[in-house]
Amino acid sequence: MTSRIDGPLKVTGRARYGLDHNFPGMLYGYVVTSTIANGEVVAMDVTAAKSAPGVVAVYSPYDPLTLRRPNSPMLGETWVPLQDRDVAYYGQPIGFVVAETYEQARDAAMLVEVSYDERPARTSLADNLDLAEDGPPAMDGAPPTHTVLAPGVASIEEALTASPVVVEGTYSTAAQNHAAMEPHSAVAVWDEDGLRIYSGNQGASFHQEDMAAALEVERSAVHTINPFVGGAFGGKGSTSAPALLAAAASRVLGRPVKAALSREQVFTATANRAETLQQIALGADRDGTLIAVRHDSWCSAATDLSFVEQTSHATSKEWYRTPNLAITQKVVPLNIPRTTFMRAPGEAPGSFALESAMDELAVALDMDPIELRLRNGSIGPVGSDLQWSSKYLEDCYRIGAERFGWSRRSAIGRAEGDWLVGMGMATAVFPALRFPATTEITLRSDDTAVISVGGADPGTGLLTVMALIGGESLDIPTERITPRLGLSAYPPGGLSGGSTATASVGSAIMIAASAVIGDLQALASAPGAPFAGQDVTYADGRVLGGGRSMTFGELLTALGRGSISASGSSAPGEELTKHSFASFGAQFCEVRVHRWTREARVSRMLGVFDAGRIINEKAARSQLMGGMIWGVSAALHEGLEIEENGRLANGDLAGYLLPVNADIPEVDVHFVQHPDTLHNPVGARGVGEIGTVGMAAAVANAIRNATGIRVRHIPITIEDLLD
Repeated sequence: MTSRIDGPLKVTGRARYGLDHNFPGMLYGYVVTSTIANGEVVAMDVTAAKSAPGVVAVYSPYDPLTLRRPNSPMLGETWVPLQDRDVAYYGQPIGFVVAETYEQARDAAMLVEVSYDERPARTSLADNLDLAEDGPPAMDGAPPTHTVLAPGVASIEEALTASPVVVEGTYSTAAQNHAAMEPHSAVAVWDEDGLRIYSGNQGASFHQEDMAAALEVERSAVHTINPFVGGAFGGKGSTSAPALLAAAASRVLGRPVKAALSREQVFTATANRAETLQQIALGADRDGTLIAVRHDSWCSAATDLSFVEQTSHATSKEWYRTPNLAITQKVVPLNIPRTTFMRAPGEAPGSFALESAMDELAVALDMDPIELRLRNGSIGPVGSDLQWSSKYLEDCYRIGAERFGWSRRSAIGRAEGDWLVGMGMATAVFPALRFPATTEITLRSDDTAVISVGGADPGTGLLTVMALIGGESLDIPTERITPRLGLSAYPPGGLSGGSTATASVGSAIMIAASAVIGDLQALASAPGAPFAGQDVTYADGRVLGGGRSMTFGELLTALGRGSISASGSSAPGEELTKHSFASFGAQFCEVRVHRWTREARVSRMLGVFDAGRIINEKAARSQLMGGMIWGVSAALHEGLEIEENGRLANGDLAGYLLPVNADIPEVDVHFVQHPDTLHNPVGARGVGEIGTVGMAAAVANAIRNATGIRVRHIPITIEDLLD
């Protein structure tokens, strides 16, 4: 197994993240946030703040920094602070204090006095469903209301009424925060070449585009630098407020500016996962064959409706075969922090509802939950003519059942002393996507190679994957590859999100390798070259012809060249018109609930995944384990609590519960490896998010098996399990 290339740098503290950069004359910025959730700033007294020790400038809606709202075709519009006096949520950035030290900026920010015209705030999803609006079309273009009916069936209600067995339930999932270790931050420096911005993000070229649009400068004048990112999970796709404010202030003040959100501000001044409410009805024949599926979803959103958590479309539309399907997606505007992508957006909360409902159907039918799923496996999304390119989900069920000891499970859990023990399982599906990407490969005269791409590695292991695919494509040892990423100066490498990086960047590496090898062969056989006029081939890092060979380094040295470079680009193409693509998995969980205290503990977990070819099994296993732990966290720990006035009651790491080592037991991961070259030439599909999908439902299903109590919301608490 291959260890991470960047591992030693990170564990020894030598990896330099954005905030680790310091420059002479550097200033520090601190964000001022609102203390109401809905209204308008009518006055800001900054007199005391401006006169505080070390303060250089104070910016507000009355004295704003010049910024424009960027709009990305992929990520949508980026919100920009201080451009008006409207307040849409508690904790919204409304000011920026710049001082000689961080402590001076922070202390001065506390002296800013803000007066508001406060209006009533809407903060509860359940209490404001009457405000719901239709969501936008799904990723595949499906409308927010999507219905597929069998011939002769007039409505989904008719199909449900005709079903011999029907289960219905309302499920809810809490809002969540990404809680990445690295807070949103930036260091901005202007010089004769333009702006250099050091900031953790999920794609250097996207960050560059955002910053250039916001600052109204040419893209070539913005140089984004983020070789290391301390976690993102979707929360660093758009440019953060500290980056925008630091860059604008640095330009005005003519000095470098460093800005970082406090941990509490990360919970409000960025964006979170939406809260969801889902109503599901499943109709089936007595043998378990699905006849009808209805899945109605609502999600919370900020007042600008800038993001919608697509739960029904991401799950019920694709996971199981049914002749009758009706799904809806609505969004409710609230005075809450903005919502955005968060690890498995749509699939994670949607799977809790669907897989809980499937478990309820299995109970109603007195059928094994795996058997129910086997009887309803899909060959492609419902209503689509495009079948899955590759699907070995049945193998995941079978192997998982054997490895986990599923045959020992009974319809009612068992007792071990004071603990009630139950088993649960769930399906996991996540779309296999890829984005356009370009990589550059440089072969050097010392027989090493450099692979460069402007993507990001927010802890996913992309650097190591680049070296592995590069070594394989160039037919040289991985140790001779130097992968580089995170700079906008490198070729655009897509976005590190959507579980796309390996497929996107890996495909581009293979094309670039073929191009540079072709150029090397042409160089070798050119007039005056060592293989002039000969037919040459390439293998094992060597050029061969005429019965002799040279390493590419020896050839370059003989030609007096230090290197040769070529680029390769890859993007989704006609394969999207021929197949549907996804990764698949089966999640298994054992839970122990204390008979007297009702404390719930996960005691075992297993995930079996069909994600195409696995490039680095060690890193992929770690990724999937992390995702599964996220699922446990969603089931038993995480949930943002919003007070009536819009304030987050637990907006910090003291009150926002996350699992610790004592909460996570044995975690087993198994791969069902079948390369999917219909999706991309590497044959790999994403593993970054599918580990999260289904696990929360598996936990809830195991709790039901142990206790007989069905809980239809997460996180599940002790109070939910009291008899």
